[in-house]
Amino acid sequence: MTFDERYAAIQSRDARFDGQFVTAVSSTGIYCRPSCPARTPKPANVTFYPTSAAAHEAGYRACKRCLPEAAPGSPDWDVRGDVAARAMRLIADGVIEREGVPGLAHRLGYSPRHLTRLLTAELGAGPLALSRAQRAHTARMLLVGTAMPASDIAFASGFASVRQFNDTIREVFGLTPLEVRARRTGSAAPGGAIDLALPVRGPFDAAGLFAWMSARALPGVEVAGEASFARTVLLASGPAWFEVRTDAGGLRLRATVTALSDLATLVARVRRIFDLDADPLAIDSALSRHPELEPRVRAIPGIRVPGAADPHEMLIRAMVGQQITVAAARTALTALADALGEEVAGPDGLTRLFPTMATIADHGAEVLRGPAARIRSIVGAARALAEGEVTLTIADDGSEQRRALLALPGVGPWTADYVRMRVLGDPDVFLPTDVAVRSGARALGIPAEGLETWAATVAPWRSYLSAHLWRAVPARPGRAATARTSTVRSPAPAASAEEVLT
Repeated sequence: MTFDERYAAIQSRDARFDGQFVTAVSSTGIYCRPSCPARTPKPANVTFYPTSAAAHEAGYRACKRCLPEAAPGSPDWDVRGDVAARAMRLIADGVIEREGVPGLAHRLGYSPRHLTRLLTAELGAGPLALSRAQRAHTARMLLVGTAMPASDIAFASGFASVRQFNDTIREVFGLTPLEVRARRTGSAAPGGAIDLALPVRGPFDAAGLFAWMSARALPGVEVAGEASFARTVLLASGPAWFEVRTDAGGLRLRATVTALSDLATLVARVRRIFDLDADPLAIDSALSRHPELEPRVRAIPGIRVPGAADPHEMLIRAMVGQQITVAAARTALTALADALGEEVAGPDGLTRLFPTMATIADHGAEVLRGPAARIRSIVGAARALAEGEVTLTIADDGSEQRRALLALPGVGPWTADYVRMRVLGDPDVFLPTDVAVRSGARALGIPAEGLETWAATVAPWRSYLSAHLWRAVPARPGRAATARTSTVRSPAPAASAEEVLT
């Protein structure tokens, strides 16, 4: 965006751009989100920064009125696949707190010094400053959204000491932690859980997203309903449990973690699972330009593409389900989790972790059923991930990740692209051989011949096109579940929307 485009956004107080850039005002020394209700500053006094960290580095503090740190995250980090975007995903996931800047640089294939130069040039701040801004954001969220003691919040946010926490909060927000806490709207949840509001850009198709998860939830590992989703995940310090539910003001997160230092990582992963940093108005506007899609977008505004709780788990789930129905895949994956998943304590009793890759590699063949070649492929992929022969992370280069997955026996283009869509949050993935995609396209009057070429006109939002096509699959209640979800030689009708795509 040009300066004039950004200035027009703040003049109109356009909330679509909250989280995408911040507005620093030299006459006041503060920075705001684009929708800040304060009087629009003169252009000569305005500097736009891509991140709040860049504004911090330039000496500005956050606006107390619009709270720019409370805005949803930037959708750029999914739309873009460059080093800066990949770094931002890892920083949000807590890599710097766990591995330091050298660990972040190693994951991205650069030296720490060169990575710092790249991020400073692109985002206006280096990795340490970006991580510091992330910690400040997490601390503010916990101060205003929970009744946790401030000392606990300091360490949950990734600060090394309470003094560092106090100094950073004062510097970033111009308030002490207690003054920030005075804005608190939440409370401690029962059983020692954390209860937080999750900022989300509207519109948000919550019903569709929860329905998707409910159809694929693995009993014991996940619990899904019409307005909630809960599951266990394994984080750096141990198991964590979370529940996301609808609330009058949007979404709320209830969570328990083994160590408070894992909380920021958990929040980042939940945001990715629910695609909360997407820009639904931009997506809907682009899709609505096509007459075939306009009625669907009007009927289902704010559709989301679910992310992955764990990249390794996502690959196994995709491989298990690539040539069977959702119901059959759910049965197979539930048996796998029941036999090999570790039981852990949850707030409502025992729950189960999805099996580790090492466990699947060692014992998966004893549990999995089906063609021997497919079982060997799944077990082989798990072993390759467990032994580090193949890496699969949220910060991979998309094309390199695809090549690495296609090199695994039993992984074809559908599986590699589907994993890329779910793990990287890539908004521009299309699955032209997917049976449900083709069935949904026919239902909307999009010709099967030349479907891939037609879909190219929707770029860079083809993942969201896919989501609409999946939702458009005609329901056929009396039909047997015979749909397949991977590469097919010719399109075949899908059984129902509940029976396609794992």
